[in-house]
Amino acid sequence: MDTHAKAKKGSSAKLTIILLLLVLAIVIVPQVIKSGAEFGGADGEAEAAITEINPDYEPWFSSFFEPASGEIESLLFASQAALGAGIVGYYIGVTRTKKKMKEDK
Repeated sequence: MDTHAKAKKGSSAKLTIILLLLVLAIVIVPQVIKSGAEFGGADGEAEAAITEINPDYEPWFSSFFEPASGEIESLLFASQAALGAGIVGYYIGVTRTKKKMKEDK
C-alpha cells in the first residue's frame, strides 16, 4: 500500500470518528440540557397551534389506518426509518463501489 493510500485511509478513519462523536453529541446534549422535558412529535404541536388559532377548525382528512397502540405506531415508524436508511446506505455503497472500480482500472 503506498503512502497516499495510507494517508487517505487515515483521514477517512479520523472523519468517521469525528462524525460518530458529532452524532453522539447531537443525541446526548439535548437529553442533558432538557433532562426532564418531554420530547413530542410535531403533529401534536401543530394540532395544538391550529386549535389555538381557530377553535372551530375541523380536519378535512383522517387516517385510514390507526395503529392499535403507541408501541405499534413506534414500531411502524422505526421500520420505515430503517428501510429508508437501508435504501440510502445501499445507494451510497453502490456509488462508492462504482467509483472505486473506475479508479482501479
